[in-house]
Amino acid sequence: MDIKFKTVAVEKEEEHNIIIGQAHFIKTVEDLYETLIESAPGIKFGLAFCESSGKKMVRSEGNDRELEDLAVKNALAIGCGHMFFILLQNAYPVNVLNRIKSVSEVCTVFCATANPVQVIVAETVQGRAFLGAVDGGIPQDREKAEDIAWRKDLLRKIGYKR
Repeated sequence: MDIKFKTVAVEKEEEHNIIIGQAHFIKTVEDLYETLIESAPGIKFGLAFCESSGKKMVRSEGNDRELEDLAVKNALAIGCGHMFFILLQNAYPVNVLNRIKSVSEVCTVFCATANPVQVIVAETVQGRAFLGAVDGGIPQDREKAEDIAWRKDLLRKIGYKR
């Protein structure tokens, strides 16, 4: 049995955050929509879900058409069965992640980030599997005092710490 490996670069704007995961049922797209819309005031998002049986459609929802279209484009490029792809604006994954993980159809979350992402995919004659995500770059050094101060200041500036 032949397996082909490939990487797929996620297409997104710098200000977008993404969440990629796997779920198991056609109602996932509606349940994720409800979860996201209830999670954070002012959130904008697009989501896509790759159906892996029947018509094998990419199902989509969102409250921002451009984000929804970009989520669909990424989902089609990655093309793994039962994968969902969410693009966020005006919210961070931390605002929605636990709620997403508690949706009954959600099996796992592979990646939640604002960094550039490459998805590692394996392809067989049956379909594609999500093997992992390359999230950002390689760490360069241990943080120093000025880096700690910057981190703490940033968290306070964006309202996550007092």
